[in-house]
Amino acid sequence: MQREPHLNNAALMARRRAALPAGLGQSHEIFVQRAENAEVWDVEGRRYIDFAGGIAVLNTGHRHPRLVQAIADQLDKFTHTCFQVLAYEPYVELAERLNAKAPGDFAKKSFFLTTGAEAVENAVKVARAYTKRQALIAFGGGFHGRTMMGMALTGKVAPYKTGFGPFPAEVYHARFPCALHGVSVDDAMASIESIFKYDVEAARVAAIILEPVQGEGGFYVAPPQFAQRLRALCDQHGIVLIADEVQTGAGRTGTWLACEQWGPAAVPDLITMAKSLAGGMPLSAVIGRAEMMDAPGPGGLGGTYAGNPLACASALAVLDVFEQDGLLERGRAVGERLKAGLSAIAAKHPVIAEVRGPGAMVAIELCRNGDPHQPDAALTGAVVKEAARRGLILLSCGTYANVIRVLVPLTVSDAVLDEGLAIIGDCFAALG
Repeated sequence: MQREPHLNNAALMARRRAALPAGLGQSHEIFVQRAENAEVWDVEGRRYIDFAGGIAVLNTGHRHPRLVQAIADQLDKFTHTCFQVLAYEPYVELAERLNAKAPGDFAKKSFFLTTGAEAVENAVKVARAYTKRQALIAFGGGFHGRTMMGMALTGKVAPYKTGFGPFPAEVYHARFPCALHGVSVDDAMASIESIFKYDVEAARVAAIILEPVQGEGGFYVAPPQFAQRLRALCDQHGIVLIADEVQTGAGRTGTWLACEQWGPAAVPDLITMAKSLAGGMPLSAVIGRAEMMDAPGPGGLGGTYAGNPLACASALAVLDVFEQDGLLERGRAVGERLKAGLSAIAAKHPVIAEVRGPGAMVAIELCRNGDPHQPDAALTGAVVKEAARRGLILLSCGTYANVIRVLVPLTVSDAVLDEGLAIIGDCFAALG
């Protein structure tokens, strides 16, 4: 590709630092000029394989032709009216289709917002309006956004909460199960009972919110047994169960929603979605029991840009791609190939404590001396940096910043996927 001689990453980074606040982080000092499916090219003409997917936003890949066409078609009609002023049919169709796809044999309704944090905040509003209660329980290691309520729910201090308090009151954190680190389902459930005993009575808890797979927390998976016990606990005490599927939703874990894998005994009351829902366009959703969704009064929900028509058109195209092209099956195949390749690398390098994740939501956890209780953030950062030097974009995560996560587009070709895996292997050979 032809590079523009007046543009380079270093010069743009200098402009960025002068114009933007330091708190706006950036994983790689790279500026993109063009992207296609699972590949990007920077302003200097260099190609990279994208294993980050815009942080789980591009399950359908960069610039999927059907999404581009759907957005272009909508662009020729209108770009904005504010749905609460002048409505449009694609918003309604999208709600109908998401209601039909969500688990649970009960009537459902949906509404749309712009960001994942907005979806979480509005799910809390719905739960509080319905239950007439205030308290909330989330989990250590969870991530629910950068708004004030999102930060309060998030169970990770640095960098998300440092210096930003005080946060909204009546938010409590329980332990999240993790076999690798010795936290059983019994331990996690006992920690909720401890909250009921020491912090707030169950009768004042509006909702329990969890990610089926913790995203920023390190890709730890909520076992179906845990979700089923949470469901029973919520039913016992009249508590709303919220599944935060902002990162897991839209096919990332091998099913359209990760909570489908919990089974019929653990259907959540409310579900939040965002990220890959609209394939790169800003759109989020709250989906849930109709009687709960109707609890807030008229005007209590919505937003100026919420459910933007371009984003709704793109989301409808995302659904079409999944349903017509077998993208769930492809995603499962991508996940199997990823786990096989990463497991082969782990067999050679004991610094990899575990390869984990459902579907194509895959991560490796790095440690020192073969001990998972000695997280190695330094090596994790070095691998991410070395991979970028070799042409592969990776992201780290985890409470101790020692997890490398893979969120490659599900549309990636086997050849590009294997090329990326080979680069990861080369990085560990060079650094591990």
